[in-house]
Amino acid sequence: MYYLGMTIPGGTNHTLPADVRKALTSSKAALVAWEGLTPLARNEWVCWVISVKKDETRREHIDRLVNELKEGARRPCCWIGCIHRTDKAISPSVRGILATRAKKSRAKRS
Repeated sequence: MYYLGMTIPGGTNHTLPADVRKALTSSKAALVAWEGLTPLARNEWVCWVISVKKDETRREHIDRLVNELKEGARRPCCWIGCIHRTDKAISPSVRGILATRAKKSRAKRS
């Protein structure tokens, strides 16, 4: 482990989950990249990981997070952003995406 008890920064709204912390400390390159991100970018990565429903998908997101950080990615691709932020209103485009997702979800349940 590279961090030996020191605090790894989380995001603006989300603290760093233990499984993400463990994955980051397993790769020095990913950890260095993580520390170079803005708090908002870290927040989006954490939100992207924790917003999934299945444990298997969460593990896939964590693996992808580490790999993409090592490749130089700064934010998760195609992520609409953290909807948990309370410091700003959700943009009209994100509201539209969420409405479409809700419609699809209701249709699947019917």
